Amino acid sequence: MDKGKVQVKKNAEAEKTRLGALTSWQSVVFIILTILGIAIGCYYIFGFSFRGRVMFDAEYYWLFIGIFTAAAFISLPGSRKATRLPWYDILFAAVALVISVYCFMHAQDIIMIGWSNVPLGIVIWFLMMEAARRGGGVSFLIVVLLLGLYPLVAHLAPGVLKGINYGFPQTIQAHIFRNEGMMGIGTKIAAEVILGFLVFAGVLLASGGGQFFIDFANAIFGRFRGGPAKVAVVASAFFGSLSGSVFSNIAGTGSFTIPTMKKAGFPPHYAGAIEATASTGGVLMPPVMGAIAFVMAVTIGVEYRVIMVAAIVPSFLFYLGLLLQVDAHAAKHHLSGMPREQIPSMKKVLARGWHFLSVLVFLVWGLLYMRWEYFAPWYATILMVGLSFMHRDTWMTPKKLFATIRQIGMLIAQTSAIILPIAFVISGLTITGVTGSVTSGLVHMGGGNLYLVLLFGVAACFIMGMAGLAIVAYIFLAVTLAPAIVNLGGLNVIAVHLFIVYYSMLSTITPPVGAAAFLAGTIANAPPMQTCMTAMRLGVVIYFIPLFFIFQPALVLQGDLMALIYLLPSCIIGIVFIAAGFEGYLFIIGRLRNWARAPFVIIGLALSFPTLVVTVAGFLAATVLLVLLWMQNRNAPAVSSI
Repeated sequence: MDKGKVQVKKNAEAEKTRLGALTSWQSVVFIILTILGIAIGCYYIFGFSFRGRVMFDAEYYWLFIGIFTAAAFISLPGSRKATRLPWYDILFAAVALVISVYCFMHAQDIIMIGWSNVPLGIVIWFLMMEAARRGGGVSFLIVVLLLGLYPLVAHLAPGVLKGINYGFPQTIQAHIFRNEGMMGIGTKIAAEVILGFLVFAGVLLASGGGQFFIDFANAIFGRFRGGPAKVAVVASAFFGSLSGSVFSNIAGTGSFTIPTMKKAGFPPHYAGAIEATASTGGVLMPPVMGAIAFVMAVTIGVEYRVIMVAAIVPSFLFYLGLLLQVDAHAAKHHLSGMPREQIPSMKKVLARGWHFLSVLVFLVWGLLYMRWEYFAPWYATILMVGLSFMHRDTWMTPKKLFATIRQIGMLIAQTSAIILPIAFVISGLTITGVTGSVTSGLVHMGGGNLYLVLLFGVAACFIMGMAGLAIVAYIFLAVTLAPAIVNLGGLNVIAVHLFIVYYSMLSTITPPVGAAAFLAGTIANAPPMQTCMTAMRLGVVIYFIPLFFIFQPALVLQGDLMALIYLLPSCIIGIVFIAAGFEGYLFIIGRLRNWARAPFVIIGLALSFPTLVVTVAGFLAATVLLVLLWMQNRNAPAVSSI
């Protein structure tokens, strides 16, 4: 707890070096921009009107782009060494605002008549590229830049990558002023859908929600063997669902969960791997999930609640596999739970933070039952602010309110710096017509064989995930790979898109990139590659479950749900066997003989396999294996009791 507070204080001090103190001029300007952007967002999303006139999409989009691009230049440093706000960032912010207001005033002409103002478009394009570099890093910038400029050389590309050629002026016009680019899906997702969830997440975390969920996890799991590791898994799952970022999750919770796990007896590489794996899964955990879920909903053309519901079973199975391995490791190495005096009282935790759980329940109710896809996070935010006055330590005092708004602004600015430039990727793929040729090319490469196309698809997801953010990989593959798989195999659309999302996330814990595992390994002072390899083992479910639910959509709550009657129990038992095989320990039986570990993993995969014949064979093999182990342990009780 103390280490966590120290880290939070350090993070706050680090932020002050860029925005300054809460009352500094740059902080005040940033807060004003955030308030203005949120107010305009509410005005548009709730359909308010002035003198009978509502705001058009393009008008709102230009204001959103200008306000939060300016906020990004104020808050996101251009380099690691930059500790103060330089003059050129002020210039960039001012130019972004002025241009957006100008385009706002001419938004109807831009859409109805079409603009070809190349100089203005180049300036906007440059600002977006610089925002992409600051928000997503150099690798992200390179991906956006290359795919965005692809129309210039599309006619020179070989084979299925060959597309329609565009000159630079026409490319800029399409990227900036047309629905294929910044006036399209990317900005819509950021400005209409994600905005409300970012405001909600900011208010929840700023009012102490993050610490509550950590205390809540401590109260539930702290007393059990390997308690600190189980707390890390649950806390990272909650925090990841709220923040939507793997790396901020690791930095936010890992800074004190990793040292706590090490102190409890977990090896450094194992502690880092737990945090990396749990943080990776948190991004796709309901109810909030990350930006990629909203992109998927808009891309497929379904309500967000459909994506949220579809992700429930895969998320459950992923965290079940992780928790079972953690528990087996703790049992095998006799790692006890946390000292009783360090475990918070559940009664006191709930008394202090019941309203956080109430707001999450309200949010889920609004999304699932009331179908308030756009409005639910705003209503939940209002409820959260109102309930904050129930406890003195969560009161929204003016100072705390400003600090909360600044934190919300940071979330929106960084997210916008990543989402908005993706419009150039979408535009580059769309106007060249390369999406259709890649789709047909994948089918041709696979010889019309669905399994080969899926194999190429897994490789493509992993490679694209290594090249940049998972959201870029998803957008590219959603318009190229997904149609090929759906058309070839007649598979469920939602299952196919989730398949792409999950495999695009693999690179965060898989060599040679393994960025999440490397970051967690650094915090744990552990060898990065060893941490990465351990994270792969702990996150084993994410490697095979997408292949299973693509053939059996009941696992994503689509299609014939009666199949879950045998699918879900067999998957759970299969994951139990896989975890036991990897860790070499199974409850009741105890330590596994070395010869039995590989069969446990193989049988576990068979039990999880979404085909009844294979599942039945797995059960028969499991019965034989358990009988053999029981008989062997019966003859050697000393070994089985280790």
